[in-house]
Amino acid sequence: MSKEENNNSNNSKKEPKKAEHKKSQAEVENSKANKDNKPESLESKLQHNLTQLQKEKDDLEDKYLRSQAEMQNMQNRYNKERAQLIKYESQSLAKDVLPAMDNLERALATKVDDEASKQLKKGVQMTLDSLVKAMKDHGISEITAEGVKFDPNLHQAVQTVAAENDDQKDHIVRVLQKGYLYKDRTLRPAIVVVAQ
Repeated sequence: MSKEENNNSNNSKKEPKKAEHKKSQAEVENSKANKDNKPESLESKLQHNLTQLQKEKDDLEDKYLRSQAEMQNMQNRYNKERAQLIKYESQSLAKDVLPAMDNLERALATKVDDEASKQLKKGVQMTLDSLVKAMKDHGISEITAEGVKFDPNLHQAVQTVAAENDDQKDHIVRVLQKGYLYKDRTLRPAIVVVAQ
């Protein structure tokens, strides 16, 4: 081979080396740029994840606080209902006893002539008195009705009559059946006749 050919072959060998060198330098610069971009994209991803996690934390905290408030409301409601049950626990028993008291009062309203009947009536009176005392001890009291102004919360009107004067209007003139209060509730309204 001649020198010239040899030089050309060397030059051709050198040119690809230069191109390779240029290529590798471009790759290095690209990789540097990519490295510079990677931290930015990694940082933005981390910032995005942090924002998302903060939002999830806030949502969970809100749900937790709401559930705590709901549990507190349920506990308060339960305590209130329980207090109501305890307060009015004897209501159904009292309702069942009232007809027996009515019957005893009817028995006392009958006229008796002989000594045995008087003794029996005295026993009925003692039984009624003990029942009335027991009812009062448990918060059950008679509703005042005769001569008072009609109150639809406490009285049940079954009949009206003409009022004799203006003062008697809307007042009760006769009680047909006694009414009773249980603490602050109407256990049974008084059945009455009202003047109009």
